[in-house]
Amino acid sequence: MRGIPPARGTDASAQRSAEGLLALARSGDGEAFRGLVEPYRRELQVHCYRILGSVQDAEDLLQETLLAAWRGIGGYEERASVRTWLYRIATNRCLNALRAGTRRPNDYAAYQSEVPLPEPSHRRAEPSWLEPYPDALLDEIADDMPGPEARYEVRESVSLAFLTALQQLPPKQRAVLVLRDVLGFRAAEVANILDTTENAVTSALRRARSALTQELPGPDWESAPLPNSPQERRIVDDFTRAFQAGDVDAVVDLLTNDARLTMPPLPLEYQGLDAIRHFLATVALRDGMSHVLIPTRANGQPAFGCYLRDPRTPILHAHGVLVLTLTGDRITGLTRFHDNSLLPIFGLPRSLRE
Repeated sequence: MRGIPPARGTDASAQRSAEGLLALARSGDGEAFRGLVEPYRRELQVHCYRILGSVQDAEDLLQETLLAAWRGIGGYEERASVRTWLYRIATNRCLNALRAGTRRPNDYAAYQSEVPLPEPSHRRAEPSWLEPYPDALLDEIADDMPGPEARYEVRESVSLAFLTALQQLPPKQRAVLVLRDVLGFRAAEVANILDTTENAVTSALRRARSALTQELPGPDWESAPLPNSPQERRIVDDFTRAFQAGDVDAVVDLLTNDARLTMPPLPLEYQGLDAIRHFLATVALRDGMSHVLIPTRANGQPAFGCYLRDPRTPILHAHGVLVLTLTGDRITGLTRFHDNSLLPIFGLPRSLRE
C-alpha cells in the first residue's frame, strides 16, 4: 500500500484481534493497518466503482482512501465501526472527484468509427461514464455482505443495467442510494457518512428511487439464466458461433424484440431488431470483418474480449470488451466497450496470434 511504512516487530496474538490491530496501527505499525483494512479492500473498490462507473477510477480512489485512512488513523474515535469509517472516507473522496472533474481522462470518449455510425434509436444528453467490472474480482465479495436495509443483491447491484441507470443520478443521490439500498446502511449512518441530516438522506433517497425506476429497463433480473448454467452456456455458445462467423441474421435471431445495443461512453442506443441488424451489417460485422471472441465475465454477465482478424498477418488485434445481458433464453442487451486498456483488467492480452 503506497505511503504506509513497513511493519515493526509485533506480538502475533495482539494482531489477531481488531482491537489489537487498531492499537498497533495507531502506533505506526503498517502491517497491523493492512490487517485492519484488508477485509474491506475489495468491497470498497466495488463501492467506488458503483459511484464512479469506472474500474480504473475506482482503483485510484481506493488507494486514496486507504492512504487517507492511514494518515488519519490517529484521529479515528471509534464512534462508528472501522468499516463505516472507511466507507465515509471512500464515499466523500468519490464525491469530491466527481465535483472536481478529476476523473481519469477517457480518450475513447472521442471514439471515431472507421465508418459513419447509423442514426441511433435514442441519444442521451450526456455520455455514460461506465466501464465493465471483472467477475473474478466480484467473487471476493460475500453475497451476504449487505445489511437488512439493502434492496439489491450484490450481483444485481453491479449489473450494467443498474449501473447505467445509476450513472444518470446526481452524485449525492447516487451515493445515498448505494449506501442505503445496496449496502444496507441505516439512514442515521448515511447522514453521518455524508455530514448531513437524516431528513436530507430520506429526501435524496426518495428522489433517487423514483428516478432509478424510470431509468431501469423492463426485463426482470430474475428471468436471467443462472451464471454458468447450461441455459446460459447454450446462449453464449450460439452467440459466439454467429458473431465469429459474421452471420448478422443468426445474431439477431438470438435477441429479444426490444434488445438494446450501446457503446459507453458514447450516448447512443440502438433498440429493436431492425436497428441492431442495421448497425451490425454496416459497422460491427460489415464487409466480412472477422472476429475472435475470448470468453470472460463482467458485472455478473457473460462477456468477451474481442479481437479482430487482420488478413495480412496471423495477429489478432484487440477490439474492446463485449458484455451480454440475458433474459430467459434470449439476449436483451449488447454493450460494447471500445477501450482496449480494459483487457488487462480481465487478464486478457492486447493481441493474440492464431
